[in-house]
Formats: sequence, C-alpha cells, structure tokens
Amino acid sequence: MRYELFVGLRYLRAKRREAFISLITLISTAGIAIGVMTLTITLAVMTGFEGDLRDRILAFNPHVSIWSQLGTVSGYEDIGARVRAVHGVVDAEPFVYGQLMLSTPEKFAGVLVRGVPPTAAANPDLAQRLNGGQHIEDLGRRVAVPLGAGHGATAQMPGIILGGALAKKLGVEVGESIRVAAAPSKAAAVPRLSSFAVVGTFDSGMPEYDSGLAYVSLADGQNLFDMPEAASGIEVRVADLYQANDVAQAIARDLGVGYRVRDWMEANRNLFGALRLQKTVYSIVLLLIVMVAGFTVLATLIMVVMEKRKDIAILKSMGASANGIARIFIYKGVVIGVVGVTLGNLGGWAGCWLLKHYQFVQLPKDVFFVNTVPVTVYPPYFVAVTIAALLICLLATIYPARQAARLSPVDVIRYE
Repeated sequence: MRYELFVGLRYLRAKRREAFISLITLISTAGIAIGVMTLTITLAVMTGFEGDLRDRILAFNPHVSIWSQLGTVSGYEDIGARVRAVHGVVDAEPFVYGQLMLSTPEKFAGVLVRGVPPTAAANPDLAQRLNGGQHIEDLGRRVAVPLGAGHGATAQMPGIILGGALAKKLGVEVGESIRVAAAPSKAAAVPRLSSFAVVGTFDSGMPEYDSGLAYVSLADGQNLFDMPEAASGIEVRVADLYQANDVAQAIARDLGVGYRVRDWMEANRNLFGALRLQKTVYSIVLLLIVMVAGFTVLATLIMVVMEKRKDIAILKSMGASANGIARIFIYKGVVIGVVGVTLGNLGGWAGCWLLKHYQFVQLPKDVFFVNTVPVTVYPPYFVAVTIAALLICLLATIYPARQAARLSPVDVIRYE
C-alpha cells in the first residue's frame, strides 16, 4: 500500500480531541449518500413514468405510420408486403381512420374510429387491453342483437369495440347495439347510418383514449367511409422501438415520393421532449444536493489540513514530496466519495425495489394515469450519477490538497 493512501485512511479515524472533524466527515459521507440515493430514485421514477406513458400511447398508435400524399392508400397489400421486407419491421397492416357519431336513444358522442384487421396478431397491444373474456376477432363477425323487449327477433350486426369510459358515457354494455353515423369521403354525399353491436371494451388508463376512441374491422371501416379497396394508411410495428426512426427512413427510401412516413417519436415529439426536459431539470436540481455535500468534503479537508500541519511538516522533512502530500488528501476525499456513492447506490436500489414491489405510494387516478409510482431501473443512469458524484468529490479535494502541498516545513516547525 502506498504511504499516501495509508496516511489518508489513517486521517479518517480522528483522535478523540478531533472528534468534531470526524463528525463532519460522517456528515459529508451521509450528504453524498442521500444526494445519490435521491437522484437515482427520482431518475428511476421519471423513467418509469416515461416508459409507462410510452407503452400506453403505442398500444393505440403505430410505431411507424405510412400515409399517402393523395389522401388514401391504394394497393395496400402490395405496399404492406414491401414494407415487411424492410429490416427491423415485424408487421405492417392497413388501417382506416375517421370520425364517427355514436348514439343511443338517450345519449350521443363524437369519437375517432380505427378500422383494423380483426386479429390479435395484427393488434397485440389492443388485444391485451380488452376487458376479460373478450376477443378482438369478434370485430370480424356478425353478432345477433335483440331488436327490442318482447320482440324475440334478432338482427345480425357488425361488431365495434369502445373505450370503457365511452361505453359508460353512452350507457351501453357488451352485447347491446349502438347507432353509428359517418360522413363518407365524398363531401357531397349524405352521412351513412349503421347499427353496430358492442363486442368489447378496453381500458388504456388514459382518458383521451378511453372516452374518445372506437375500433371496427377494416372492412366495416372501409364501408363506413366509402373507401373500397383503399385504406387511410399503413401501421408498422418494429422490433426495436428506439430504431423506429431508422426503420421509417428505410421505408421512405423504399417507397419513394408520394408517401409520408412518420415514426412514433416524431408524432409525439412535444410530449416526450417535455418529459425529457423535466427529467433533466430534476436531475440538475437534485445534483445540487451532491454539490452541497461536496462543499462539506471541501470544508472537512481544509480543517484536516489545518489540524495536521505538524504531521505534514514532519512528512516533508522525512522526504515526502509535495505531490505525495497532495495525494494524501485527494485519497481521503475520494474515499469519502466512494463510501458515500456506494451507500447512496445501495439505498437507491433498495428504494426502487421497495417502490416497485410493495407499491406503498398511491397516486390519485383522476390526476395521474397510474395508481402507483412506476419505477424502471436503468443502470446507465446509476453509472452517470456515480461518475458525477465522484467527480464532484474529486474536485472538492483539489484546493485543500494544493494548500497542504504548499506548506513549508521550516515555517511550521519554527512557529509551532
């Protein structure tokens, strides 16, 4: 062991008359640990909120969407086959998108409707969020619905899936019928009126989807909006969400002019940009806690230098170099930082584990889209916090180390 490290570790154990310096050292270590723990837990919670929001949005929006500059996509089967051949694409399916007016004898509501292929393979996220016992394949079937009380007669109707909040607003349940009015693509034509059977409801946890979105089969959507053999666009699922931009660019190059390709990050740029900015601001504010602890490290080392003037003079008289004396105090500051960061990381991991598994922090559902605090531990954030905290501690040692290195042993021995 180098003598500088040995002496630096020895100075961590203060004598009885220097108990105050030892107390300040413990406070510095605790400050760093608390700052690191708070910062890591906050980053994990913010990452959890961002990931949960992303998953909810992408459950009802494509990873990559393809739109035609002409308004509708014709020959979507051939285009879908070309898109599936692009590296990184998992699936590509056509969809119809438009506005509907839903009504019952007592209530009505305007909604956005998506016409999709009625298979779980084409819409896995929607299939997972349907309420128990319901199947997306029911969109492609005709359902027998009673015409009215006392009739005994039934009518075959196409299926529609509503958001849970929308179904409650309209007062309909699964198995009941609902009236649908849709304006076709030709502005001069009169609205088309149809009856649909509610075959399912979904719960996304996001009010804007649950209260304003409905699903029908692709064929029924084409019929509603008078789009035979055409689609509003093509939705693409990719293997890696964070490679969606690269996949979108590859698709745009393959399709050429006449098509607009947009990935989910571009479509939600403002929302996720605001979340990243919020995370950055929180990180900077909480990093100030670590910086305050760094100042206590600085104060502790200055006090140690003043207290150990005689020891420094003796070491220099015995041949210790100025750089060696400086390293003694650098090592002490780094050891304080390493211990504090280690304790902080352990506390951060433990806090994240407790929040994730026991969910003892409850959130109001009418304010947030989740009931409990979501936590996602992202190891690179822990590494970044560790490096930042250690760097602050290292910078805090520079001034005391230089002051110790500049001490003249002759002056110290003469006057003390």
